[in-house]
Amino acid sequence: MKNTLIIASLTAALALTACSDVKRTPGTIYMPDMAYSRAYESYADHSNLAEKGINYTSLPVAGTISREEDMPFHIPMDKSGDTTNYTASKAVPNPYDSLSKTDMEEAERLYLINCGICHGTDLKGNGPIYNDGKGPYPAQPKNLIGDPVVSVMPAGQMFYSLAYGKNLMGSYASQLSRKQRWQVIAYIKAKQQASKAKAAPAPAADATATTK
Repeated sequence: MKNTLIIASLTAALALTACSDVKRTPGTIYMPDMAYSRAYESYADHSNLAEKGINYTSLPVAGTISREEDMPFHIPMDKSGDTTNYTASKAVPNPYDSLSKTDMEEAERLYLINCGICHGTDLKGNGPIYNDGKGPYPAQPKNLIGDPVVSVMPAGQMFYSLAYGKNLMGSYASQLSRKQRWQVIAYIKAKQQASKAKAAPAPAADATATTK
């Protein structure tokens, strides 16, 4: 009888301990980043993520392609200090160079969402993030219309920059699909051409024409 009471008491104590919602020792976490997520601010400074123990890159895994992707970009990213592939990308044409009215409207929407914050709705490099030097970002983004280099940059080189990032601009491979990147580039090119056509001087009057 005494043994039965002891066993019953131990069983009850074990049951109460097992049902307690107080975790004295949480144990080892196999994947802490999955259990405790770290916030990621899209336009914050991420230059020291590795120092904080955060291993993150916006680039897709090398050699992979999304199932809905077409027109894969065959030029890989240059190694640090090299510009061979960046230069070679000039020769890659835009497979979506001619957009329908609906596609152009979609390209404009994608531009405003992903690019307008830096380059501005008018593409002149004065978006909210810069705001005439009063915004949170101190360096003015490129003027896609007036910059002497960007305004004549080939579509393939623009795609390289969007895919891998260039200078202070990060990669947009995780935000835009390949088709969307080409569409945004087609939209930018259309705006550049329209600006050049508007700025072109009017044709001179024919001096040989006679007035009746």
